[in-house]
This record gives sequence, structure tokens and C-alpha cells, in this order.
Amino acid sequence: MAKRAVRSKRRRKGPSVVQRIRRALLRAGLVLVLAVVGIIGLGTVVNPIVTPYVVSERWRLGSVTREWVPLEQMAPVMALAAVAAEDANFCLHWGLDLAAIRQAIDAGAARGASTISQQTVKNVYLWHGRSYPRKALEALLTPVLEAIWSKRRIVEVYLNVAEFDEGVFGVGAAARHYFGVSASGLSDTQAARLAAILPDPKGRSASQPSDFVQRRARAILSGAATIRKDGRAACFES
Repeated sequence: MAKRAVRSKRRRKGPSVVQRIRRALLRAGLVLVLAVVGIIGLGTVVNPIVTPYVVSERWRLGSVTREWVPLEQMAPVMALAAVAAEDANFCLHWGLDLAAIRQAIDAGAARGASTISQQTVKNVYLWHGRSYPRKALEALLTPVLEAIWSKRRIVEVYLNVAEFDEGVFGVGAAARHYFGVSASGLSDTQAARLAAILPDPKGRSASQPSDFVQRRARAILSGAATIRKDGRAACFES
């Protein structure tokens, strides 16, 4: 009887400290994953009210200019120009363009390989600056964004949170800032020039374009026509 009681007590003994820690970590991880998915899912219908980078720029500059414009109220050429300039294979990948990443590595990282989806994740949810933690988070969150958001929604948000000059965010504010027109009133050349300054919005001007920006804008218009013709714009055009 005594031996049976001892065995019974041993069987009733609770989980070890290590097991409890492991379970707590698993629960915390699950909660974190669900929270991230929920926040990104909310972004399918709720426009970003503010982003970490906008907050930092507002703090630094004192004020910023923003104007949210739905994609259907932008000149159609704007989305085409931005995709042609930044991520011509946007409709073909799942968020990470592995071919472009390999090319960037082969070029010694002299050129960027971030897709529009990655830039959207960075601009909406993360911080700017070169750091391995941010790049790692960006790489983890981008496939989640691609799985939940439509390609059209990604382009719409990207064009509304991208910085086009110091403290000027989104195509709506940029169109008025540079050309005194609404986003719907942008000409092909104006849209191409806005797309041409996106890699370096603080060092380039759309209204007073350098020779480089003018050449790049012409190339972007050619690229925009190409991706429309070959079907690489089908995922975001209405």
C-alpha cells in the first residue's frame, strides 16, 4: 500500500519548471503571432492613421504634410510608374523578390532589392535606417502582408505613406507640393517624376528635376507601358 501511495503521488506531480516556462513561451508566441496577424489584417480596411517614421519626422520638423487618396482617385499612370520604377515584378512575387536579392548580392549590395511590399511593411509598421533587426522583421512580416492584403491594397497604401520630400507623405500631398494639382490631375510626366525621386526624395526634386531625374522619368514611362502591355500590372489595375 505504501509503495502504491508513493507512485500515486509521483503521478500527480505537476509539470516541471522547464515545462511551465516552455508552455508560457509558447502561449506568448501564439498571442504575439495572433496580434501581428490581427494588426496586419486590420490594415486591409483601416488606413494607417500614423506610422513610426511620420511620428519621428513630425517630432523633428514640427509638422508634416499628408493627404490620403484612394487608388481609384489617383491618375492611373501613378501606380504604373511607381511599380515600374521600384518593383517591376511586383505582380509576380510573394513579397520577396529572390532574383533581385541575388542580383544585389552579386553586385556587392550596391543596388537595392526591396520590393514595394517590403517598403510598405517598413513604412507602416517598422522604423527606418539600416539595421539587421529591422531587415529581419521586414523579411518575416512581408509574406504575412502579402498573404492578407491584396496587391492593389499594397500599392494604395505604399503610395499614401511613401515620403516624396522632407515631411511630405503620399501622392496626394506630393502632387500639390510639387505641381499644385490633385493626385487625379497628375500628367504622365509628373507621375513619372514623382516615381523617379522615390529612392532619394530628400535629394531629388520632381518640380525642378535634374538631368538624371528627367532621364529616369522617361525610362519609367517606358517601363510603365511595358508592364501594362505584358500583364505585369494586372494585379493592381482596376
